[in-house]
Amino acid sequence: MSEQENEHAAVLQATRCWVEQWVVKENLCPFAGKPVRENRVLYQVSHAQRPKQLLSDLTQALEHLAHTPVQELETTLLIHPNVLQDFGVYNAFLDQVDDLLLELDLEGEIQVASFHPHYQFADTDYDDVENFTNRSPYPMLHLIREASIEQAIDYHPNIDAIPIRNIEHVRNLGIEHMRTLLAQCKRD
Repeated sequence: MSEQENEHAAVLQATRCWVEQWVVKENLCPFAGKPVRENRVLYQVSHAQRPKQLLSDLTQALEHLAHTPVQELETTLLIHPNVLQDFGVYNAFLDQVDDLLLELDLEGEIQVASFHPHYQFADTDYDDVENFTNRSPYPMLHLIREASIEQAIDYHPNIDAIPIRNIEHVRNLGIEHMRTLLAQCKRD
């Protein structure tokens, strides 16, 4: 196996670990379990080295999701381990993501959520544990169908309580537990 294939496999393994052990097992997203169990999540690794290359990969991923029936593919995680490592640069890149959704006429059909190893919410300190609700082993863009979000809102008793519950949950687990989880997923 080549070095690039080894890196690709390690990125996929770490991301799957994070999704299964954190997002699903800890119920951070109560809607993630079903598509994960049904194998309707596409884990796609971008080998982009520059933001422009990532935009090209994102375009392909968005179009693929938009044109694939939901029964086959619910959501896509576009993982990009070699570009946008700095969270500030990554965060600024999200404006280009919004522009791309408009350009592809996918606004209102697909939304993109953001996860990053150094994720930091506004008005928090870097080490505040609530930042771990959006920290992932590698930078990634989560492509979500708007129809799925609307369906989740219809069936969940209080969708607005999810982020609050998640913050309480990570506070109860503690920052060391969160750091260990991320590190363990990258090691396994």
